[in-house]
Amino acid sequence: MRRILVIRWILAIHLIATQVFAERIKDIATLAGVRVNQLVGYGLVVGLSGTGDKTGTKFTEDSFANMLTQLGINIPPGVRLNSKNIAAVMVTANLSSFMKKGQTMDVNISSIGDSKSLLGGTLLLTPLKGADGRVYAMSQGNIVVSGISASGSDGSSVTVNVPSGGRIPNGATIEADIPNPFYYSNSLTYNLHTPDFTTAKRMSDAINELMGPGTAKAIDAGSVVVTAPKKLSQRVDYVSVLENIEFKPGEPMAKII
Repeated sequence: MRRILVIRWILAIHLIATQVFAERIKDIATLAGVRVNQLVGYGLVVGLSGTGDKTGTKFTEDSFANMLTQLGINIPPGVRLNSKNIAAVMVTANLSSFMKKGQTMDVNISSIGDSKSLLGGTLLLTPLKGADGRVYAMSQGNIVVSGISASGSDGSSVTVNVPSGGRIPNGATIEADIPNPFYYSNSLTYNLHTPDFTTAKRMSDAINELMGPGTAKAIDAGSVVVTAPKKLSQRVDYVSVLENIEFKPGEPMAKII
């Protein structure tokens, strides 16, 4: 009787230890294609109170002249534009995988010339492109600047934060959807945050145990491929089950300090 109790006690400890060290798939791996995509664009900020790029900043003047030409305003040859109220800027944004056309997102604005401050400026319509060169969003609006710079008559100056950068909340409208294998691929791929052969094997085994043999296969130390339902309407429920499967990852390699 005592021997049976000892065995049960050992099994209970093993079960508790397994539960303690178990991890959900969603905590140690990410679904391929579900990511943040960086967008970038070049634009002009107008309406600055003399804090724009200095006169003679060629790329700012050329950009301004090209913009006026596109609006049907011809600049006489030899005329130099005063750019002190204008600044050339880079516009950046992060587009999530499942955001759709018509939705808005925040954008960050950074001066690339010698503008001292973007305070009070308005970004003119700027296309935002992805790494593939396609335009995914258009940005325009009034810039919110957290920094400020001031100068005294004695030549002293003070700067708080960085006035040459700012942001536009909900300043970009999405014009195209990001291609995502979640919608069209016959399989789903999970990429481990920390590649490990043991973890990949245990993860595929845990999926196969719940979803059926042959559903998942570890293709290397960092990726596990899972067969996906053919019907798109079933994929959300399917993934919600997959990502909550728990298993014990492989132990990390011991480090000698």
